[in-house]
Amino acid sequence: MKIAFVGCGYVFDIYMRTLWAYPELTIGGIFDIDAARLQLVSRHYGFRAYASYDEMLADESVDIIVNLTSIRSHQEVIRRALLAGKHVYSEKPLTTELEWTRELFDLAASKQLVFTGAPCNLYSDAVMTMWKAVTDGAIGKPVLIYAELDDNPAHLMKLESVRSPTGAPFPYVEELQEGCTIEHVGYHLAWICAMFGPATSVTAVASHLVARKTETPLAPPDTPDLSVACLTFANGLTARVTCSWVAPRDHSMRIIGVEGQITCDNVFHDQSPLFLERFSRVSLAARKAYAARTQPLIGRLFGIGGRTLPLVRRWKSHAVEAEKGVGTSLKHRFVSWLRRRQVYAQDKLLGIAEMIRALEAGKPQPMRPDYLLHLNELTLLIHRAGPQGATVVPTTSFTPIAPLADSVTPTANYRETYRPKRSEALLARLIARLHTS
Repeated sequence: MKIAFVGCGYVFDIYMRTLWAYPELTIGGIFDIDAARLQLVSRHYGFRAYASYDEMLADESVDIIVNLTSIRSHQEVIRRALLAGKHVYSEKPLTTELEWTRELFDLAASKQLVFTGAPCNLYSDAVMTMWKAVTDGAIGKPVLIYAELDDNPAHLMKLESVRSPTGAPFPYVEELQEGCTIEHVGYHLAWICAMFGPATSVTAVASHLVARKTETPLAPPDTPDLSVACLTFANGLTARVTCSWVAPRDHSMRIIGVEGQITCDNVFHDQSPLFLERFSRVSLAARKAYAARTQPLIGRLFGIGGRTLPLVRRWKSHAVEAEKGVGTSLKHRFVSWLRRRQVYAQDKLLGIAEMIRALEAGKPQPMRPDYLLHLNELTLLIHRAGPQGATVVPTTSFTPIAPLADSVTPTANYRETYRPKRSEALLARLIARLHTS
């Protein structure tokens, strides 16, 4: 199937980082309303530049439109693509009004077209490994989730100077005007809801804490830069999700069960290290000690943090392990290497590839409309909760979805293969003495 991209801004280069791993993808062309940007990207990647969006939609050889435009353009861009008979893959959020999103799904269904979108971190090695470990019973019954998406104090990060490899400016005005929740909470909601089903209640607060983040005038100037949401689920699980542009960077997630916990350092990293800790009296009691909590080497002796989980490897796992064709300078290659190993590595093309794989196999999409509509509603409910807070019962729901087949086929069972450290057993007697003295 042939795809075409509308929108060639900052995020476009992130999509292109893993293109080298997708020889099966055929890109028919690109379009952007910024003519200079369009020509620069066309020359850099060698893609056809359409003269207009109408020309792109009129190209009968294009099957799928990938929407990377500004959030406020999503509804119209997607609607026009569907009316032109194209399947659509869109960046998140799909739209900023639930009814708009519902209408677009209805339009797609009426034309027997697929409308799906980001975030595709649900398909990553890290998330699929967490899902399998939970399914294997590695932590017993899951009861609590802590998910963080603090993205550094925006007012100190000089966002105006950030550029992509082909020179596109970071869209800081849109990011700050739309807000941290609209931009980021989907990365956590995608995997939480996939694993545990639809949320049955949302209690949230969304506040504006830091007034001046940039010299550029913003409209509105007071979009929330902090949101905290507690989601409850039918099985009794509770998840607390935090987003901000105020606190130092923290993209971690923890699934806590009655018998242990799984910890992931970075939801933005498709191959983030994961740690499984099966709770024991030794590890739980040792946390009382300051040194055990603050010195990782000491904590590990007592089993704090658990053991590293071997990641499930999927059909495109290799895509984030190298980068080709985005930048050629020595500086760029070094920065790329450092970013992929220390900061984040995302394969944004994976969502499109999964969409096409399902289409060609005649199977339902991994991210179904009812699931994506629920994520859209949760995002908007959290974003609009206000500083006084709100408790809301979502109007949407979805039929639970299953992990992708190639994530459950590995023979290793994460519960059965877990082995506590020898030091835990040796230190058990010391812990017992401390409790009796």
